Amino acid sequence: MGKEFAYRKLDVYHKALVWVIDVYKIVTEFPLFEDYALSSQLRRAAISVTSNIAEGMSRSSNKDVVRFLEISYGSLMEANSQLEIAQLLGYIDKNELDDICGRTMEIARMLSGLKNSISNSGK
Repeated sequence: MGKEFAYRKLDVYHKALVWVIDVYKIVTEFPLFEDYALSSQLRRAAISVTSNIAEGMSRSSNKDVVRFLEISYGSLMEANSQLEIAQLLGYIDKNELDDICGRTMEIARMLSGLKNSISNSGK
């Protein structure tokens, strides 16, 4: 099939991909009136995590790669905040929030490590 894209070799990308799918599943349980508000915003923030990892890894300079990883991290934090709001509104229960937030923290650590590794290397 040819050469594999760089982002597909990253564990953080694969963990984030599963996380995005789980966020999408969570959003299906939200009330219908949230479709164009919290549901939509949360889906966009979640999908931005993997999209920015992929786009960033296609860049030719470390500075650009790091910038996209920072955007990915920001989107991850945005989605985490929105998940907390969803729990406070009663759309998801505390156990579900704890599970997804635990995985959010793991992805955040991995993104930070990748960003630091790239920042400290020459490209």
